[in-house]
Amino acid sequence: MRVLFFLLLRVDMEICILGPLVLSHTDRTIALTAPKPRSVLALLLLNADQAVQASTLIQDLWGRNPPASAQTTLQTYILQVRKCLGQLLGAAVAEIAQRMLVTVPGGYQLRLDATEFDLRTFEQLATAGRQALAAGENVEAAALLTRARDLWRGPALVDIRAGAVIGPRLRALEQIRLHTLEQCIEARMRLGHHQDVLAELTMLTAEHELNENLCAQLMVALHRSGRRQEALQAFHRLRVSLVDELGLEPSHRLRLLQRAILAEDPVLEVAPRDDGLTQILDHLVLAQARGR
Repeated sequence: MRVLFFLLLRVDMEICILGPLVLSHTDRTIALTAPKPRSVLALLLLNADQAVQASTLIQDLWGRNPPASAQTTLQTYILQVRKCLGQLLGAAVAEIAQRMLVTVPGGYQLRLDATEFDLRTFEQLATAGRQALAAGENVEAAALLTRARDLWRGPALVDIRAGAVIGPRLRALEQIRLHTLEQCIEARMRLGHHQDVLAELTMLTAEHELNENLCAQLMVALHRSGRRQEALQAFHRLRVSLVDELGLEPSHRLRLLQRAILAEDPVLEVAPRDDGLTQILDHLVLAQARGR
């Protein structure tokens, strides 16, 4: 009965890391204020339901030169995290240690079970959205990927000090977020919503000025919205950035897209369509190879 009661408590718990760290339960919100315990909790959340070695936590907190007291200090931080979770759930620290933030061989494991966790929800929605997009189920894909996108409230764990372990994980997570945004836009463009994605694409290309896929999406959306000149200007901006920063020209596929816009290639005019940007670029490459 006690186990069931504890699980029911956690059904109403919500953890959010896709933005500032937020811990809430029913109508209560609680925060760890000390930076290092917050980092410990963040790393455990990024590895929810998996064992995290104490050595990994120590590396994130102190880098390559931890103090002699690192192991003892880490245990103190774990206790602080347990107290925080206990206060949030109205549970004893011992119960948290037994059922939620548990000690495992060599480290610790944060067991979330039925807890509402935005990262887990994002991963589920994004995976389902990608599968729907690959299957050509564009309405479903757009709905799922939009829900995944809307879970983000800013950069993940933006209020946490990014240590040697957390930093790379957050950068990888940001890349997953960007890829999901691209796929969400792709699904909406397949449905013919070219004008609806222009504002988002304009913002994203300004933020990621060397990203050729975003630029290609913007070029196609502008062209299909009757703004051919602006589509060509987007290509020019990308080319200038690539040459100035990396000494590189845009990819062959993007140059073919520019030429297709200049030539008003009919392949760009069909909207909505079941295929997407990758298929359009593939078509242009094959057409050139055949000497069209």
